[in-house]
Amino acid sequence: MNKALHTLKFSEAGVRGVVGDSLTPQLAASLASTFGKYTGCGRVIVARDTRNSGKMLEQAVIAGLLAAGCQPLILGIAPTPTAQLTVTHFKANGGIVITASHNPVEWNALKFIGPHGTFLDTRESAELFDIFTQGSLDYCSEKDYKRLRYENNAFKLHMRRIFKEIDVEAIRARKFRVAVDCCNGVGALYSRGFLEELGCEVVSVFDRANGVFERPPEPLPENLAELEKTVREHNCVVGFAHDPDGDRMTLVDNNGHALSPQFTISLAADHMLSENPGPVVVNIQTSRMVEDIAASYGCEVFYSKVGEINVVDMMIEKNSEIGGEGNCGGVIWRRLHPGRDSYAAMALILEMLALTNETMSEICASMPVYFNLSEKFRCGAFQAREIIYELRKRYRNYECVTFDGLRISMPDGWALLRGSNTEPALRLTVEAGTRKQAEKLLDRFSNEVKTLKS
Repeated sequence: MNKALHTLKFSEAGVRGVVGDSLTPQLAASLASTFGKYTGCGRVIVARDTRNSGKMLEQAVIAGLLAAGCQPLILGIAPTPTAQLTVTHFKANGGIVITASHNPVEWNALKFIGPHGTFLDTRESAELFDIFTQGSLDYCSEKDYKRLRYENNAFKLHMRRIFKEIDVEAIRARKFRVAVDCCNGVGALYSRGFLEELGCEVVSVFDRANGVFERPPEPLPENLAELEKTVREHNCVVGFAHDPDGDRMTLVDNNGHALSPQFTISLAADHMLSENPGPVVVNIQTSRMVEDIAASYGCEVFYSKVGEINVVDMMIEKNSEIGGEGNCGGVIWRRLHPGRDSYAAMALILEMLALTNETMSEICASMPVYFNLSEKFRCGAFQAREIIYELRKRYRNYECVTFDGLRISMPDGWALLRGSNTEPALRLTVEAGTRKQAEKLLDRFSNEVKTLKS
C-alpha cells in the first residue's frame, strides 16, 4: 500500500497527514484555493499552532487563498477556538486552522471552518472534497489579488467573550495558585496571561512556544507527570493540561493526581446544570458519568457521533447550552461559541472552585465512579470496518449502538470500537464501575481485535 495514501486523512476533522510525506505545501495550497472558491472568495481567517511545519503550510495556504481571489486575515499562532470565534466576529466567509491538534509532531492538518464559526459538517466536507478532486478551479489574475490583513488581538476578543459570561470577581477574590502545562503549543503564548487576568498565581511547564513538544501532545493522564509534580510542589489548587491548539484539556487535582479527560466535561456540565438545567449533548465516547450528573438535575443526555461538529449540530437541534467530548476533555459552551474550548473550560472550573468553596479532590470524590480505559490499534479504514463488522456479528445478542462504530452494552460496562477520524487507527474504549472490570473488558476486546487483525 502507498504510504502517502495510508497517512492522509480526509474527514469532517479536516485534512491531516505526515508533513513532507502525505501532506505537502502543494496539497495545502490546492486545498486552500478550493476552500476559498467553496466559501465564495471572500475574507478567510488563517491561524496555526506552534508546529515547525506550520509556518511553511501557512504560507502555502495564504498563496492558495490569494490565487482564489480571497482576502486572508492572518492571526498567526492562535488557539483553534479563537479562530472559530474570530470568523464570526469579523463576518468572514470561513477559516482555515493549520494544526494536527493531539497528533504527534510529524503530523499537521488543515481544519476548515464555515461562516458560522463551526467546522464543516459531513455533507459540507464531502462537497468541498468533491470540488477538490475535480481539479478544475479558475484562478484570479494579478489585478484581482487582495491585500493581506493581520489581526494581532484575536485572543483578547476571545478572552473578553469568556469573561462576560463568568463571575470574574469571585475568581479573582480567591487568588488561586494554579499550574498549567502548555505542551509547547498555543498555551505557551496565551494561558499564563489568561489565568493572571483571573487573579491567579500561575506556575507553568512546557511553556516555550517552539513547536518542540516536550511531552506527547495528547493530554492524557499518563503524559502529565511533570504537571502532577508541579501541582504537588507548589500547592496548586488545580492543574490544567492543554493540547497544542488549545481545544482539549485534562485536569490535575489539588493532590497532584491527573484525572481522566472524562472529568473535564463532567465537571463543566455539573457546574452549568446547577445554575441552568437543560439538555446535554456528548459524543458516544463519553462516560456515563455525565448521564448520572444530568439525571441528578432532572436533565436528559443525548449522544452524537464522535467529532466536534457532530456534537455541535446536535446541541443546536436539542437547544443544549453545554456539551462536549469526554474522551478528549473537550468542553463546548454554546453561549460563547459552538466549538471545543479549553479556555472556556478553565474559566468554568475556576468559577466552580470559587463558588463551591471545595477543593478539586473533594468535588471529584462526590462524582459518580467509572473507570474509562482505551487502546489504539494501527490499521487502515477498510480493515477497521471489517473488524467492527465481524464483532457486530459476534455480539448481535447484546444491546448495540451502531451509528458510529460499534458500542456494546454489557452487564459490567460498555465497549466502543470505531475507526479514527484523525489517523489510520482503530480506537477501543471501555468503561466499567471498577478498574478490575474495565481492565477485564479492555483485555477481552483487545485480544479479539488483535486476533482479527492478524
